[in-house]
Amino acid sequence: MAFLVSFIVIFGMIFISTLIKYQGQHVLPFPKESKEILRKYFDYYQNLNSEQRLSFEKKVHQFMRLKQFIPRGIDSVTLEMKTLISACAVQLTFGLPYVFLRHFKRILVYPDNYYSTINHNYHKGEVNPRYGIIVMSWKAFVQGYYKKQGINLGLHEMAHALHLENMILNDEFDFLDSTILKDWSKLAKIEMVKIKNGTSFFRSYGGSNEHEFFAVAVENFFERPREFKARVPEAYRVLSQLLNQDPAHIG
Repeated sequence: MAFLVSFIVIFGMIFISTLIKYQGQHVLPFPKESKEILRKYFDYYQNLNSEQRLSFEKKVHQFMRLKQFIPRGIDSVTLEMKTLISACAVQLTFGLPYVFLRHFKRILVYPDNYYSTINHNYHKGEVNPRYGIIVMSWKAFVQGYYKKQGINLGLHEMAHALHLENMILNDEFDFLDSTILKDWSKLAKIEMVKIKNGTSFFRSYGGSNEHEFFAVAVENFFERPREFKARVPEAYRVLSQLLNQDPAHIG
């Protein structure tokens, strides 16, 4: 019995020691440079209160650690690129605390539009669930946040990733409320008809299919929230419930 107690105590000490060592090696503080990048360039972060900013930083840090950023046509993916692309994803998932788009492990960054060997066409961005990748043109990503016209490549592609992640069988499966999703689908169909008739608040690309409509709606939800809410209040309300946040009341 004494041997068993001693074994348990020693094993427990080894386990705790190993855990502390593991955490010391892998859990690094959020880079000060990344915080400065958010303060300088990311409006969504700037409009959060101090407690929300700390939570945002933690989630950006975790997202960055979970992803492999791969340069394409550039020497490297800089810390600025990693920080802002991660912040874009967290902007979308901020109301969903445990969602990190885990299926999409690799993010490919091109300097400009690129030729897709999969679709045999030039693209600014795409999401490929089969290979678990998100692809971005850095130029188009920056332009989306700079122009603030309801066309934002980063938000658009992250919205596709979020929509798909909800359907993929993994630890993050089915995190979007199914009842709210059904309400959203009904409203999407109505708005897509309006898009085809030229009477919708949303741009024509949103009428392609429900996946594209969701991505276009997300762009406007964050880029033009007050106008979205005024023009299409029911769709705004349901999307706000779905993402668990209300950007019209931030800042």
